[in-house]
Amino acid sequence: MKTPLRLLSTLCLSALLVACSSSPSNTLGQLPPTKYTDLDKLLLDANKKTDSQAVGLYLAAADLAWQQQQTLRAREILESIDMSTATPAQIIFAKTLEAELALARKQAQSALQLLNDPSFQHLGDMPLAQQIRSQLARAQALQDTGKPLAAARERIFIAPITEGQIAFDNHQQIWALLSNLQRTQLKATGEADLDGWLALVRLTKANNSLAQQQASITEWTLTNPQHPAAKQLPEALKQLQQLQAKDIQTLALLLPSQDANQNVVNALRNGFFAAHYLAQANGYPTPNIRIYDSSTISSMDSFYQQAAAEGVELVVGPWEKPLVRQLAGRTELPITTLALNYADSGQQAPKQLFQYGLAAEDEARMAAEHAWADGMRRAAALVPKNDWGDRILEAFTTHWKTLGGEFIAAKHLDRPDQLTGQIADLFELRASEQRSKQLESTLGTKVATQPARRQDIDFIFLAATPQQARQIKPALTFQYAGDVPIYATSAVNSGSGEVYPELNGVEFSEMPWFLEHDNVTRAHISNSWPQALGSMGRFYAMGADAYQLMSQLQQLRALPNSSSAGLTGTLKLNSQQRIERTLYWARFTKNSIEQVKETQLD
Repeated sequence: MKTPLRLLSTLCLSALLVACSSSPSNTLGQLPPTKYTDLDKLLLDANKKTDSQAVGLYLAAADLAWQQQQTLRAREILESIDMSTATPAQIIFAKTLEAELALARKQAQSALQLLNDPSFQHLGDMPLAQQIRSQLARAQALQDTGKPLAAARERIFIAPITEGQIAFDNHQQIWALLSNLQRTQLKATGEADLDGWLALVRLTKANNSLAQQQASITEWTLTNPQHPAAKQLPEALKQLQQLQAKDIQTLALLLPSQDANQNVVNALRNGFFAAHYLAQANGYPTPNIRIYDSSTISSMDSFYQQAAAEGVELVVGPWEKPLVRQLAGRTELPITTLALNYADSGQQAPKQLFQYGLAAEDEARMAAEHAWADGMRRAAALVPKNDWGDRILEAFTTHWKTLGGEFIAAKHLDRPDQLTGQIADLFELRASEQRSKQLESTLGTKVATQPARRQDIDFIFLAATPQQARQIKPALTFQYAGDVPIYATSAVNSGSGEVYPELNGVEFSEMPWFLEHDNVTRAHISNSWPQALGSMGRFYAMGADAYQLMSQLQQLRALPNSSSAGLTGTLKLNSQQRIERTLYWARFTKNSIEQVKETQLD
């Protein structure tokens, strides 16, 4: 079994504690001993001691069990210790160990509370190894509760006192945390080391080709030679620098001219060319674009033959799902292709095919992760009664259960006049009303009662149109469930900027296009096509991102953990060569839509 990195760090730190002979000040007391390797002997010795000596040995036993991956036994020993005679140093040790065990159970909120104990005011007086251990646990808890910037800040703070493998792992984790931040989180903070890291991240999130990114990174390291990331470039960037950049000289844009959703196709095309002309205006090398009409293509084989004869190195398109399915069913393609839609889930595609679209399934998985990080554990769902709703619900429930969450129930929205009854059923209000009637019948008199809803639903996952969502929120309030948090997909946002008071407090995932108002590409597109500021903006953004992906597919495939910062989200390539999106989180307020920011530390 592969040992988790978190446990490896703990084991390394335990070795450091053995080697570190320094002790806390006399007023804080001694840390538990670390010389034991036999758990049963350690417990026997602990039984012979009293007061703080016994506490120290029992803590050492709990820690040894944890190092030996006997997690349940570690918890049992720790919970059995009488801490009333513990020294401050022992309390810090115990709270840290308890937090590590909580993290292993995916209880990050509890871990953070433990690490905020007043005893940690004295952490700076502890041996360095204990300081590192406690702060690494805190960094992990912050990360697991959806605070990557705070987690990175914690790791940057302890970096100067780390050594060896711990220092290396910590360095890589800083980059992993910061490189996954959204662009709106990359502003300067006034903290020198952190700002240096953020500047480096900004370079990798620019809409540049691989060669341009490589040149920018090299220039940054020369300009900031004393920064930790310049002295030791993160492994991901080392790999990026080693790639041999290959610029596309000629590409094919394959889209239909006659389609039932031609307005969507036109938006895709306009967004694509807008990004192309903006790159030209900025002096970046751009490919020659050849346009092909998929509406008139009788055979994909003949298309590829023609494209190859005309020097095409990359195909962007098709958009039509049947054509994408057809390509995915082949064993190989003659030209690398970035399809602007997805084939059926689970369909094995050739290695030359990449797939990109605005899949709502990505948002369903994001909602599960966001709710989990917020401490939610029991979910219910409201989704439309159609194939789209079924797909969204399947994606959400599968990912939610993978995280360890409990799924309570789902209702499929169909007719507005049934909504109130569906919500009443979801929260078992009718059962509550029936119990009241039975009580009245038994007593033979009227009883003043208020229906009580079930209390085992922490939040609702919602996939609905703006019109449906405006009915759902008041219906929840009417059914005594107005306080239940709602996490929704971007479908609840019309994109028009219009805000309805009925949606106040609803959180939803949304692409950067609607929240990065100062984005240069967005401004360029919306100046030419004002309608892009409405709901069609999603497809203008997708067209622009397709152009950006054209030059970044090489690194996304070569470096599995790399990403591209687009207008439709942070874009990553999964093992099936499908682009997956990570979006921002936003919240409806009474007067506006605001981005949900990472909360500050307590």
